[in-house]
Amino acid sequence: MSLHIEAPKGAIAKSILLPGDPMRAKWIAETFLEDAKCYNDVRGMLGYTGHYRGKRVSVQGTGMGIPSTLIYCHELIKEYGVKQLIRVGSAGSYQADIKLRDIVLAMAASSTSGINNSRFINADYAPTADFELFLKAAEYAKNNDIPIRAGNVLSADEFYKDSMEDYKKWADFGVLCVEMETAGLYTIAAKYKVQALAILTISDSLVTKEELSADARETSFRKMVEIGLNTVGEG
Repeated sequence: MSLHIEAPKGAIAKSILLPGDPMRAKWIAETFLEDAKCYNDVRGMLGYTGHYRGKRVSVQGTGMGIPSTLIYCHELIKEYGVKQLIRVGSAGSYQADIKLRDIVLAMAASSTSGINNSRFINADYAPTADFELFLKAAEYAKNNDIPIRAGNVLSADEFYKDSMEDYKKWADFGVLCVEMETAGLYTIAAKYKVQALAILTISDSLVTKEELSADARETSFRKMVEIGLNTVGEG
């Protein structure tokens, strides 16, 4: 066991999906995995292992924001030997042509977080996706007629900002959408030389102010999860 995950050694697959919401982890396990078994409920952060089309796969909630995500990613990698980590989560669009329900593959992650300031003094580290996972996800989406967008995303520390117009500067520099975890995931994956990718579904738009209902989010997230499960290797 680790500090925040109560699973015994061997209970977690080498490949894992990482939703922020633990209830979404439960939904993914019950909807997509065969013989899914819960290995963790410490602090309510649910984790499951099962099989998808013959592959052993796990799914683990990480909570909201980079600090929480880093706790679970560190323990999954260092204590349980996870080698492939795919974030599946929601994001807010920064671009007029990126609509609700669109799927974004995060090639890189800008951030308002200070997690790398102490590592790279007077320099900016650029966290990026694993190319092999990125390519597999893009090819699966193309072969299955699932439209995707790919590019730079923003991992923000604040959900409620002082000004809702702050996004425009990021949008002007081509950032596609905002979420709260990817930069941390890509950084820790690079540190420990494992593979990571973030697949995001647009749940709201900073441009149009539209947002999906709770029910619409569940049905819209299916394609994102499908891409993730068909991207990971044998676990």
